[in-house]
Amino acid sequence: MAADSGSSAGGGGDEAKIDLDLVTRSQGGDSRAFEDLVVRHRGRVYAMIQNMVKNDADSWDLSQEVFVKVWKALPKFEARAKFSTWLYRIVHNVVYDWMRKRKLESAGEFDDELMKEGQVAAGSRTTPNQNARPDEALRNEELRTDIEAAMAKLSPGHREVVMLREIQGLDYKEIAEVMEISMGTVMSRLFYARKKLQGLLSNESGA
Repeated sequence: MAADSGSSAGGGGDEAKIDLDLVTRSQGGDSRAFEDLVVRHRGRVYAMIQNMVKNDADSWDLSQEVFVKVWKALPKFEARAKFSTWLYRIVHNVVYDWMRKRKLESAGEFDDELMKEGQVAAGSRTTPNQNARPDEALRNEELRTDIEAAMAKLSPGHREVVMLREIQGLDYKEIAEVMEISMGTVMSRLFYARKKLQGLLSNESGA
């Protein structure tokens, strides 16, 4: 499995239907269908893991581990949630198991429950406009680098929730299922993470 980019079923009913068809065929013993499922998701899985662990070699190994676990657990998948949500749950478990083994979890996690859901600005954005004009390419490349640097300063839990929401396109309920936290905690983590990212990016632009 190469770590190239493939299309993802992070959003859209048609994508979810394609995934479900491939899952059903895979559960019936169609190995080619499972290969197609891997190709569709391996790029985003690798990107998600790489953003969390910041090491290409480890990201490659963990991506492989994810799809081995997917293959073994696929017979038990019952489509109660989208395949992509179920997949990201496996990614979450694999990454956090890896972090625990290496004692890399950051100390002093922000107390999410102190945040009130009413304070959450759900529509706030932390990512640059994707439809940039050619003359803005260099600036946006610099902004992307700044965003990556700012993301690296977040705790794993806050970085993951931003990735799932802003990059993978999961909704609050799906993120809650993936991370096994309440929707209120999802919203408060997003609020805190976005606020911190905006502060870090503002400092960069003012430097």
